[in-house]
Amino acid sequence: MMTVNEVSKLTGVSIRTLQYYDNIGLLKPAEYTESGYRLYDDTALETLQQILLFRELEFPLKEIKTIIMSSDFDKEKALNQQIELLTLKKEHLENLISFARGLKKKGANKMDFSAFDTTKLDEYAQKAKEQWGNTPAYKEYEAKASGRSKEDTKTVMDDFMKLFADFGKIVGRDPKSKEAQEMVQRLRDYISEHFYNCTKDILSGLGKMYASGNEFTENIDKAGGKGTAEFVSKAVEEYCK
Repeated sequence: MMTVNEVSKLTGVSIRTLQYYDNIGLLKPAEYTESGYRLYDDTALETLQQILLFRELEFPLKEIKTIIMSSDFDKEKALNQQIELLTLKKEHLENLISFARGLKKKGANKMDFSAFDTTKLDEYAQKAKEQWGNTPAYKEYEAKASGRSKEDTKTVMDDFMKLFADFGKIVGRDPKSKEAQEMVQRLRDYISEHFYNCTKDILSGLGKMYASGNEFTENIDKAGGKGTAEFVSKAVEEYCK
């Protein structure tokens, strides 16, 4: 475990920024000490890496939160995009360096501004944003959510959390048990009806996310009691085998 001060020194991200990420639910510490100090494990640091990658892509924090907590999130895809973006930035900087050296050597004998052109870089970043914002599940979620009133949305989310409260009643039983597997089926059916088609791949991703120590873990444990998120994750894993 690392303290917020140690994480700040390691990553170069300010303590104030890490605190802000926690407050908005973007990056939750693995746990808090009795005195309220934040502690980060390797999973939290991996999440921070993903956040920083998307910041390089110039994604707003709100979009980053939606993406990294989505069941469709693909770390390898994000890394490939980051490599491509950095390569384009490298080319852009090399062009600027060559341009500046040319000015120093020969002077400004012609009005050439091509080295400042970031069209290719901007187009790639925009394409990446469109890819992440247009997954089938995300589109379906947006379509269903757009037709609900604020009151309807609250009801849907309240009923969703009641499912985790019911999970909490059977924490301690075998995740393979009939009761646990029936609860997973109820969860899957509810997600498909109210959010998006919950395939086994998506459900598996959700299960891992529920126990990853983020905002979801906190809310699920709040609804069903401590250990509920971990239990749901294990039950989902058994269901998806």
